[in-house]
Amino acid sequence: MGDPDSCGAYFRLRLGNEEREHFEAAFLDSRNRLIATERLFSGTIDGAQVSPRIVAQRALALNATAVVLAHNHPSGHPEPSSADRAITAHLKDILQILDVRLLDHFVVTADQAVSLAVRGML
Repeated sequence: MGDPDSCGAYFRLRLGNEEREHFEAAFLDSRNRLIATERLFSGTIDGAQVSPRIVAQRALALNATAVVLAHNHPSGHPEPSSADRAITAHLKDILQILDVRLLDHFVVTADQAVSLAVRGML
């Protein structure tokens, strides 16, 4: 989880070929070492309902100090939607209150991974 390219490849392997949208979180310790990666939400071909409460609960339960988020776009189009940007901002605000850093959010397809942090959207 040391750099955006590695993280993007990791989540592309996990999510890139899924036929439905899934939302996952990688929970990290204070040295950015992976504690666990969990699939938190699954949806339809074009969306998944994300509950910030569940993301926060899992971060606290795992004693994580940082989180990297990812979800796939089964359409094959990796551009973050306005809904993607909105949930990212909301999760960042909530996690920040809990002293958990949101390091990145990736939108992945079979061929690409787009980092919202690299794009300046985080």
